[in-house]
This record gives sequence, C-alpha cells and structure tokens, in this order.
Amino acid sequence: MTDRFNLTLAQLNPTVGDLAGNAEKARKAWEAGKAAGADYVVLPEMFITGYQTQDLVLKPAFERDAAKVLEKLRADCADGPALGIGGPLRRNGGLYNAFFVFQNGKTVAEVLKHELPHKQLFDEMRLFDIGPISGPYAINGLRIGTPICEDAWHPTVAETLAETGAEVLIVPNGSPYHRDKLDLRMRVTVPRVVETGLPLIYLNSVGGQDDQLYDGASYALNPDPVVGAVKVWQLPPFDEAIGHLTLIRTPEGWRIEPAGMADQPDVWEQDYRAMVLGLQDYLRKSGFSKVVLGLSGGIDSALVATIAADAIGPENVRGVRLPSTYSSKGSLDDAQDLVDRLGIRTDTIPIEGPRLAITEALAPVMEGTTPDTTEENIQSRLRGLLLMAISNKFGEMLLTTGNKSEVAVGYATIYGDMAGGYNPIKDLYKTRVFETCRWRNRNHRDWMMGPPGEVIPQAIIDKPPSAELRPDQKDEDSLPPYPVLDAILTGLVEDDLSVADLVAQGHDRETVKKVEKLLYTSEWKRYQAAPGPRISTKAFWLDRRYPLVNRWRDPN
Repeated sequence: MTDRFNLTLAQLNPTVGDLAGNAEKARKAWEAGKAAGADYVVLPEMFITGYQTQDLVLKPAFERDAAKVLEKLRADCADGPALGIGGPLRRNGGLYNAFFVFQNGKTVAEVLKHELPHKQLFDEMRLFDIGPISGPYAINGLRIGTPICEDAWHPTVAETLAETGAEVLIVPNGSPYHRDKLDLRMRVTVPRVVETGLPLIYLNSVGGQDDQLYDGASYALNPDPVVGAVKVWQLPPFDEAIGHLTLIRTPEGWRIEPAGMADQPDVWEQDYRAMVLGLQDYLRKSGFSKVVLGLSGGIDSALVATIAADAIGPENVRGVRLPSTYSSKGSLDDAQDLVDRLGIRTDTIPIEGPRLAITEALAPVMEGTTPDTTEENIQSRLRGLLLMAISNKFGEMLLTTGNKSEVAVGYATIYGDMAGGYNPIKDLYKTRVFETCRWRNRNHRDWMMGPPGEVIPQAIIDKPPSAELRPDQKDEDSLPPYPVLDAILTGLVEDDLSVADLVAQGHDRETVKKVEKLLYTSEWKRYQAAPGPRISTKAFWLDRRYPLVNRWRDPN
C-alpha cells in the first residue's frame, strides 16, 4: 500500500483548434512530471481542443482529429507517469465533455462531465450530452475522483465519488475570469471539502480565448476540523505554471503537503492584467504581432495605447492622430505627450480635406437639411476608413477604444470609431477607465512591456471627456455625469434592476428612462462590435443576449 503520491499539475494556455500545439504542451508537462518523479500528471478541462470550442466541437472531422491526437499522446506518454487530460468523447451516439486518464499506453478511465453549465457565457447543454456520474479510478494505489469543472459546483458528484471510495478530488477546469472570481471559487469548493472530508485540488487553464480570459490561480485545499478547509497551495493568476504536489497518507486520510503560495493581486491589477493578456493572446492566436489605433488625446485611447504597449511592446504599437477642424490643440498636444511617454510610433493624418470633399459630394442630397449628428459622424467614419487602410496595408490589427459606458448607450459611431478587430476596454465602465489610468501610472510589473512611471499624462485624466465632433462639445452635454451614468448602467445591466429600483436608490426617473432607452436601442450596434476581454459578470455578448429589435420598456 502506497503512503506517498506525487502529482504534477499543469496550469497551461491552450489554443482552440491547435490540436498538435496543445498536445505538445501536454507532452512537455508530462516530461516535466516524469523528471520530477510524478505518479500522475494532470492538465485542465478540454485541454486537447482548447476551451471554449463552441460549435467547432460539433464538426465530425474535428472530433476525429482530436481523438487521433489523444491516441498518439497516449502512446507517446506510455513510459512514465499517468496522464490526465480533457477532451471531447463520442460514445453511443452522444458527445461528451470528457477527461481521459492514460497509463502504460492504455486508457484507464474516461470520466464524463455530469453537470453542464448553461448560464452566463456557457452553452454546454446544446453542445454536449449529460454524462453519468463516473466513479473514482486508481493510479498507483490512490483512488482519485475527478469532478470536471461545473461538477464541483454542485454537491452530488463529489458526494457520490466520496461514497464510492475516492480518497482525493482533482478538479480539472476551464473556468473563465471575472472580477473576484477566486473568492467565488473558494466559496464553491470549500463546501465540497467539508461535505466529503477529502482534499481537493483545483486545476485551471490560463490564457485568452476570444473574449474570455482563463486566469489559472489553481489551488489545493485540505480538510480542517476547525475551519472546514484550509488552502495549502496556490499558483499565480494569469501565468503558465507547472506545480508539483505530494499527498501523504495520514491517520485522518490522505492530505496534501503544503507547498508554494503565490500572491493574488488586488482587483485593479487583476483586471488590468486580464485586459493585457486578453489582447496579447487574441493577437498571438490570430497571427498578429502589431496594432494600430487612433489617438484623440482622450482618456480611452490613451488607456488602450498603454494596454497595447504593455501587451506587445511599444515598438509594435502605432498611434495615429487624425485631427479635424474641431480637434483642439490641447488634445493634439496631449496625444503627442502620451506617444512620447510610451515610446510608440505615431503618424498624423489631417482629415479636414477629405471631410470637406465628402460634405461637397453629399451637398446635393443633403440640400435643405439642417446639420446634425450625420455630419459629425462623417468625421468618425473617415477616421475609421483611414485607420482600416493602415491596418490592411501593414498587417496591424486595428484596436477600437470605446469603453463600456459608451458601448452601452450607443455613444460610438458604427463603421467609425467602432471599426476594428479588438477592444481591450470593452468591459470597463468610464469611471473605472479613470481609476485604471491612475493605477497604471502608480504601478509597474515585470509582465508589463511598456515603460514604468506616469505614462498617461495627468492632463488627459483631468480634462472633461469629449468626442470633439463639433465646437466645445462635451460628453455631459447629452449624457448624465459618468458616475451617475455608470451607476444606472450597473443597475440595468449587471444587476437587472427595474426603473423603480433605481429611482428608489435616488436616481432621477427621467434620467433612468433615458439611459434605459439608449441601452435597448443600441443593441444592434453591440451586435456588430469588436470583441474584447470579459472582466465582469455581465459583459456584452455571451453574458447578456438581448433581441436586436425590442419594443418593451420598463413601465414602472
């Protein structure tokens, strides 16, 4: 009977569809485990395909290729520790989110996910079939239960595993980030330890995939008679890492020997790291190495430029100033100051000539009408056209710069400043944009590729936000002050509050109704918007899916 068991846990960054690349990562993790004397090497949920696959996993040719890669991995990793890895499994006409356990060139277990998430950004109920609760499997004398991700969020699977002889729970995950997610995971997994009396190891993926961020932050819990469960191991968030743990048999059962405890940064740093990693991985996994964006001299484009510099290095960022007759000298100077501080490339393309040409071309059609936002938006769309031309010519992904407040109420021009391939601040309300800029000016980390110090000029942070599409324009001419707007939007979007609820909080009813109308009538714009990193629980796209045409308004 064994009294000691060595585990290697691979918190790694897969890419959806890169079957060979993901298998190579798994193979290297297995080799690291073999060198460390591991009995078992474990990788996250659906690692071989990457996660989330969405409807790609329904394509039979993709399923077959994934199965072939797993077969080869099983053969390649025969001489050494057991290997656990997530992937799809077709069985008896059903398709399952599965976890495969290989040892000595054979498959010793195929665990099927039982609890399929179908809320927020998840849609597994339409992709996979519900698997029966799988029992524990034995590796070198240790009986292991493997709830797959969502299985650990409900008591049934863990309790069944404990009742059928499991001695430890190892939970492979593809658990996406949102603000305060680690605290939520702890609130979910501690009860599983208390209910079963078993140690629990939570292994998560890391990296960006489309709009989702996987933050890693894997950890291990031991049962504790006083507090129920105690954390004895923690990997860092957002970094790839391979950890080694040892379990020992004690009179109370198997326990995890305490190991390293990586620090967990505060929410401001985690959100910023998520935006940087989201952009970094979206570019890398899409085949881009450089970006371009318009620099208005405003705070949103300043933050996006800074995120880009931190993600891929200042030398790979191009900022373009596109002044019109309404662009203030102060904004142009602020944009140049930002460029100098970040060390990015800059170009200047005046748009007054093209604007006048378009105005002249439209004059016969527009004759007799009064100038309004139509003429203002010509400037924005001209900028989008010019920036897309640069993107096409030089292979630089165009970044959009609309914050969540603007995206929510439609204060961004479709086919204008919304043009582009990715928006790093899409899920960041304007009030958080200001505070994030202040945070970045005060803080620099080793993972940031941009320069330290006050990289965003204080003048940009201090000045009133303006689109500068007409003389003396300010955002608050047509919107509530941003602290008020963001509070109302948080209530309507994140908390699904009614108009009456918000009025009861002290908001003016007419203002709430105006914001509600803007929110609903802008849905079609958001449908066409560039993706961006999800850092809240209600990011626009998969978290919040509303009809494009919607006549209902809250009557309260």
